[in-house]
Amino acid sequence: MQDHPPFALFEPDRLRSAAVFSSPHSGRDYPETLVARSRLDLLRLRASEDALVDRLFETAPHEGAPLLCALLPRAWLDLNRAPGDLDPALIEGVQPAGINQRVAAGLGVVPRVVSEGQEIYRGKITREEAEARIADVHGPYHERLAALLARARQRFGMAVLYDCHSMPTEALRAAPRVQGKAPEIVLGDRFGAAASREVVTRVQLVFERAGFRVTRNAPFAGGYITQRYGRPGQGIHAVQIEIDRGLYLDQRRIEPGSRFAEIRQRLGEVVATLCADAGAAPALAAE
Repeated sequence: MQDHPPFALFEPDRLRSAAVFSSPHSGRDYPETLVARSRLDLLRLRASEDALVDRLFETAPHEGAPLLCALLPRAWLDLNRAPGDLDPALIEGVQPAGINQRVAAGLGVVPRVVSEGQEIYRGKITREEAEARIADVHGPYHERLAALLARARQRFGMAVLYDCHSMPTEALRAAPRVQGKAPEIVLGDRFGAAASREVVTRVQLVFERAGFRVTRNAPFAGGYITQRYGRPGQGIHAVQIEIDRGLYLDQRRIEPGSRFAEIRQRLGEVVATLCADAGAAPALAAE
């Protein structure tokens, strides 16, 4: 894995905000060994990638906040799963341990499938290989993310993690309607467990003022990252941001869509406001 760094960290020239941005599923550096062993071609492998989300939030460092991005793809290792979420249907020597619906569906820390249940591999992989991926990628990413949040809290009295993702348009078919239409942004705070009501309400307002239709926690309430880091009682708030891929992406070709520049500009305005709000972190923490 030496040729594949686990993440890229973009730091501001001067830290001015308690916000920390994370893009754990936008990695697109596909190891040759994965492509060679997969049943799928590269385009189908990319189906589970949060394509270009890192570029949508790339202005965060200019606004005084760090941006941490995965480089390796979700199909290789899922940073939004617990390191113990091992899939016995994929990994040799792993015994079933309780009921985990995501692992059973093939979406463990080392995924067995990409979207629509398409199997990635022709057979199983060894446990040693799975554990090496976790040690080389999962461990370093989360160590750095934890350090960024600890630094923000020490500097500003609180930290606000924005965990940035995208969702296939078809995933929104059953989502609650907003103004009679499907939402474009879904904010996940694990139903209040990962962030205070005041923080999430403010985030929703910022997106709405930028012209986006927004809902909370349905169909996505947050995964391992928001669960692990969201500790509002300790001054660390975690909000998962899911963006409809249809807004900015040609979902069939997995390349920028016709509105990519527009959506990136609008999200840049959102990022600027979120960073400015978190720059007033002591005042927010007192609310």
